[in-house]
Amino acid sequence: MLKLSEPALLRSQNLIDGQWRDAGLRARLAVTDPATAEAFANVADSDAGDARLAADAAAAAFPAWSRRPARERAQLLKRWHALILDHQEDLARIISTEQGKPLKEARGEVQYGASYVEWFAEEATRICGDIVAEAVPGRKLLVLKEPVGVVAAITPWNFPLAMIARKIAPALAAGCTVVAKPAEDTPLTALALAWLAQQAGVPAGVINIVTASREHTPGVVDAWLADSRVRKVTFTGSTPVGKHLARESAATLKKLSLELGGNAPFIVFDDADLDAAVDGLMASKFRNGGQTCVCPNRVYVHDAVHDAFVERLAQRVGALHVGPATEDAAQIGPMINARAVDKIARHVEDAVARGARVVTGGKRVRSADGPHYYAPTVLVDATPAMELSCEETFGPVAPIFRFRDEAEVIRDANDTPFGLAAYFYSSDIRRIWRVAQALETGMVGINEGAIAAEAAPFGGVKESGYGREGSRHGLDDYMHTKYLCQGLLG
Repeated sequence: MLKLSEPALLRSQNLIDGQWRDAGLRARLAVTDPATAEAFANVADSDAGDARLAADAAAAAFPAWSRRPARERAQLLKRWHALILDHQEDLARIISTEQGKPLKEARGEVQYGASYVEWFAEEATRICGDIVAEAVPGRKLLVLKEPVGVVAAITPWNFPLAMIARKIAPALAAGCTVVAKPAEDTPLTALALAWLAQQAGVPAGVINIVTASREHTPGVVDAWLADSRVRKVTFTGSTPVGKHLARESAATLKKLSLELGGNAPFIVFDDADLDAAVDGLMASKFRNGGQTCVCPNRVYVHDAVHDAFVERLAQRVGALHVGPATEDAAQIGPMINARAVDKIARHVEDAVARGARVVTGGKRVRSADGPHYYAPTVLVDATPAMELSCEETFGPVAPIFRFRDEAEVIRDANDTPFGLAAYFYSSDIRRIWRVAQALETGMVGINEGAIAAEAAPFGGVKESGYGREGSRHGLDDYMHTKYLCQGLLG
């Protein structure tokens, strides 16, 4: 049983127009603890009718909210930010229970998500246009920034607080209103955040949350895609779903921000600081059990340092403690569900069948805690022919690819339709600039494994999507540029 200091955070209904209400069909969706595979709560299982009601509320609230002075919007966001931090422990417990990440990591996610709310609260008062030098006497040329309108936010399960905060905060700062659908596996965190926004004083209809099962999600999202009042869709998730959203948004030409699949390379050159590289890989690969879009999926290590690197990495990975979030010592929690564990096992089995060797891990972990655990794994002798080379494993598996020269590894790192993040370690300043420019990704970690920050633009290229979240560029994605030309002034 999930026990909270503030029981009101645990919501089970949709938030539409400031009211907590059941789905129109009265259907319910069970929320399962990945650690035990047992349901511990339930929420509304909504359909297209509920989605349309949420869009009605957001459209009705938009005129007043968009005209509200930026300083007032900023003050409300700051109050929301303070309440998120005040309830950090409860929010972390909700995240851990419905998503499975260790409690220490969940606390970190609350702080990380809150940082976006604070950042965009401050950016709201810095929205500026331009005065353009007049080309003809008697005219004034001005450029304004205006909110796009109603925003539909569709968020993933792996960071249930950070992802929705990273989308809602800039939308509200810009003057937009929101309809949101959190992932079916992790709806409780989003509902708790929405309740805190209410307590902060965010007006009715500005934030609307609709929860839905995997079966009902297409109906909910398609209702927003067909609605001309919804002017932007922001989505984090798989590339196939992102392509569907892009196609279906074409009829109304919605603005899109798509943060999609990744297949991040992690490159260790022969002049790298090996201890720093191991630290960086541990931070980037095994956070949230490898269930992150920017975690390295392919680890390339130069032949000259390969064995030394693998030995150090295997010692660190083999020492990771696997267990439920309730254990203080837990460093790797359960995977989100049985499908996730099955995919990890399939990738490892395929790699071994094609010649890879397991150095540590490589098996399911079955215990009294539950069925959704997989041992942190290091594989060597990985090759491009293996499934894990071209598909995101989304689990605690680090496959090591051996390479011998820079041109070879750049070619292999870029040999993917994805381009979200990349990492490399080198002490050669000339190589650093060559490689950073050559990698075809939206983000690059140079001698650093933790690259996300609220002040930095987060997003990819190629089939990893477009648009940016975080930074001033993330705020621009929620605004239109309007040009004004006034004559008869001479």
